[in-house]
Amino acid sequence: MSRQDSAGAVGAGGAAPADDGVGLPAPSRYLRTAPLAAGDTVRLIAPSGPTDEESLQRAIAQLESWGLTVVPGENIRGRHPRVTYLAGTDAERRSDLVDAWCDPDTDAVIALRGGFGAMRLLDGIDFDLMRRHMLRRDGRPKLLTGSSDITALHQAWEHYLGVASLFCPMVGNDPFKNSTVVPDEVASWLFRPWGGRELGFPADISSGAASAASADDNRSPSDISDAEKSPKATNFLPDTAADDAARPLSRAQTLVPGAAKGRLGGGNLSLIAAGMGSPELVDVRERRERRGPSILMLEDVDEELYRLDNLMVQLVRGGWFTSADAVVLGSWQDCAAVHEVEALMIDYLGGLGVPIVSEMGFGHDPDAPSAPLGVDVTLEAEPGERPRLWVDAPANTTAEGETRS
Repeated sequence: MSRQDSAGAVGAGGAAPADDGVGLPAPSRYLRTAPLAAGDTVRLIAPSGPTDEESLQRAIAQLESWGLTVVPGENIRGRHPRVTYLAGTDAERRSDLVDAWCDPDTDAVIALRGGFGAMRLLDGIDFDLMRRHMLRRDGRPKLLTGSSDITALHQAWEHYLGVASLFCPMVGNDPFKNSTVVPDEVASWLFRPWGGRELGFPADISSGAASAASADDNRSPSDISDAEKSPKATNFLPDTAADDAARPLSRAQTLVPGAAKGRLGGGNLSLIAAGMGSPELVDVRERRERRGPSILMLEDVDEELYRLDNLMVQLVRGGWFTSADAVVLGSWQDCAAVHEVEALMIDYLGGLGVPIVSEMGFGHDPDAPSAPLGVDVTLEAEPGERPRLWVDAPANTTAEGETRS
């Protein structure tokens, strides 16, 4: 029996420290409402590597162009006195992170860039304090954004806080300077609700419409009629979208066909492997039984094939895939050839009995799409067809908040 057919309730998420009295956290508030709006305050921090002044000013200008109020971290220009690859000491970077999250005026905490160093901050963070300050003034959870090395923070936020976060390109990195689609695509996840949205590059120019059109119902993107797939309903904000000809199309391929539902997790392969055995990942073998199905995402950059092999050994032996009901592979920028990476993944994962799809683009692709972590998603990967992955639409509710039958 394949894992997606075995027992377990769809919709579980958040590790034990984040569980509520029922045992599971509530679905993300951002299925129905956009995480941010013009006028909101975001805290910009550098929890990992250092930046230069040009990148910092460009990042601030980008965020301000969206109507956001930007508050840079006190140590965002910091440099470690000895280690050149860190943006200040651990204490300085940790202080910026905690101050940003706990500020009552904060609506989102945005990582300027990745690099290395985020995991060094975790052991010194008081997560009880972070949890007491995880709601913005309107009662919705604050949002953490970033990718690459920020995977370590995403893992901790899921484990300790049980809130959804956004795995996306970072405003201080080259994609925001060079890509014709990344700024608009990231903005679409910040300023639009997530429910019903399709993830990844569109299969064609109009296919992103399916995700927008299905945001208020429970249909899958494949069920949306052609009439609803208007150019105004794409994965990009209609008033800032790049020209159609510039938009990358999906390269996604199905390696093992099937369908699955579960909570989206994962991120950068190197960071997840480095976290095996840590408090955030110590319970991976028990996660599915306690929290239900999950769909796990992996990507990496600048790793030789033998290094990817070693990292996969760590995850397999550590039991990370025991909770997987599907595996979604993103980009492998400056790694081995894609077909070699796919063969390696099939060697390790082909026997799991779950769908596996490749080239979804998340990660370090120059035009990388975003992925909301900690939300329930559906994967359809039919034989011979392009796989589709989308955020589940929120359940219809009455004015009193009761779910309609």
